[in-house]
Amino acid sequence: MVLEHALLSVVPGRETEFEEAFSRARAVIASMPGFEGLTLSRCVERPGTYLLLVTWRSLEDHTVGFRGSDGYQEWRGLLHHFYDPFPVVEHYEQVLTA
Repeated sequence: MVLEHALLSVVPGRETEFEEAFSRARAVIASMPGFEGLTLSRCVERPGTYLLLVTWRSLEDHTVGFRGSDGYQEWRGLLHHFYDPFPVVEHYEQVLTA
């Protein structure tokens, strides 16, 4: 299992529009092989900042499968114009739980 992490900075004033677009985009990513779930959280102190966590079966399911798919082009069209700056995406493997 791999956890994708992205801090999304949304253009000020477009938060509601972004959340509506993300609701549509969620179906796109959920249909991808290797997708296991996601959470989108909005920062309390900085309401234009969101934390996206996506669980993938493997790194390649995200970086090759999803990003190389037609679905990614749809995802990109729905969401990428909301970001300023464009987010850095990182991947994590679980080390410890409590």
